[in-house]
Amino acid sequence: LLPSLLLLIWLPTGLAHHDPPLWGEAHTRGTPRCYSAEELPLGQAPPHLLTRSAKWEHALPVALVSSLEAAGHRRRHEGHSTETQCPVLRPEEVLEADTHQRSISPWRYRMDTDEDRYPRQLAMAECLCKGCIDARTGRETAALNSVRLSQSLLVLRRRPCSSDGSGKPTPGAFSFHTEFIRVPVGCTCVLPRS
Repeated sequence: LLPSLLLLIWLPTGLAHHDPPLWGEAHTRGTPRCYSAEELPLGQAPPHLLTRSAKWEHALPVALVSSLEAAGHRRRHEGHSTETQCPVLRPEEVLEADTHQRSISPWRYRMDTDEDRYPRQLAMAECLCKGCIDARTGRETAALNSVRLSQSLLVLRRRPCSSDGSGKPTPGAFSFHTEFIRVPVGCTCVLPRS
């Protein structure tokens, strides 16, 4: 457990302040490499950076993307709509359902796409109820509030850069910078503040 915690503490500082080889050849020490669109097409990150950085495919918001895309394709093909309102829970109907559908604070996932971020697509949770569902009646009650649970995720952000070192951005050129974002991964019930 301790080595894992130390890795989590080191990872953001190690990525943000690592010597230039982590980012590719830099013009000056500590300056991220400036890439052209020909070197890296939109939506891609440098392969050497991906092998030495966080394992995004293990993060829930990334791992869910392919199943969300498949479910969206099925819904469009079958003519089903995405549930966007607080459901009435019927135990006999949700016994085999996923956790987000059986919860008394149910949620759905939506795809968030950002062309300047890697990973480009993330699954983000949205609560379906303002309150929570009473386990006895299966209906929403205002006695509790639904709130989102978020996790911190390290992503790479594309930013314009100067390929000649002049400081003026070169059209079509970009570098990568690390950034932590908060990603909603589920919902839970809490007592109201008032």
